[in-house]
Amino acid sequence: MAKRWSTPAAESLRVGPGFDFAAFDTAATPGWEGSRKKAESLTAENGEEMSELQERLYAHGRTGGTRSVLLVLQGMDTSGKGGIVRHVMGMVDPQGVQLKSFGKPTPEELSHHYLWRIRNALPVPGRIGVFDRSHYEDVLVVRVNELVPPDVWEPRYEEINAFERELVDAGTVVIKAAMLISKDEQAARLRERLERPDKHWKYNPGDIDEREKWDAYQEAYQAVFDRTSTEHAPWYAIPADNKWFARLAVAELVLESLEGLDLDWPAADFDPAAELARLERS
Repeated sequence: MAKRWSTPAAESLRVGPGFDFAAFDTAATPGWEGSRKKAESLTAENGEEMSELQERLYAHGRTGGTRSVLLVLQGMDTSGKGGIVRHVMGMVDPQGVQLKSFGKPTPEELSHHYLWRIRNALPVPGRIGVFDRSHYEDVLVVRVNELVPPDVWEPRYEEINAFERELVDAGTVVIKAAMLISKDEQAARLRERLERPDKHWKYNPGDIDEREKWDAYQEAYQAVFDRTSTEHAPWYAIPADNKWFARLAVAELVLESLEGLDLDWPAADFDPAAELARLERS
């Protein structure tokens, strides 16, 4: 099937200098010229390619390889992070995926440096790690809710940049996807959760508390984009009002990253012909 990207996702969605979050169109489809139907078809097609490439990555990890992929999903409540996990990462073999959701830190986690729990959840070689929320909570939620003073969270931007540089140097491809929705779209999704009994389990009264700090979060996200979208680990701004486009976009980013690893199947460390002969004699 012909692709409908006028500009590759990694280029059209990348957060660069001058990115203005306040002017960002969360219902746009940057770089995509096809319909929703074509997007859903391409997402499925991408899933098949992702599955094979993920298996190659997994095989390399099982045979001494050092490469891995880390997908960081960050966004306000209802932005669709869980949908990405189910509908995008659900297209590959689950044994090759490490999922970690980061909520409120436990007392043990609070007793350590804020990156301690992050390091403990990093993907091992051969795996695709998925973070539902991440270390960025420590310059977003912490900042907005004033959980620590500015002189504590302010140095974290550079600490995070150095941490991600360390990951990349060690062989991990870092994909940072910011799931960006409008305030009106969030209200519609929260309303659905309240009106449908089968969605009540997804609702948290604290979501409204955080929603009331919308402007403060906008400011905090802008600082994150300005200070941590680097050459080695750029941010990608995902317009997420349309779930179909957000899923297409993230699938494209993951596929492009797996293709960029350029991995062949690992060579056998035995003689296949000799082993076949042994099998025939057994």
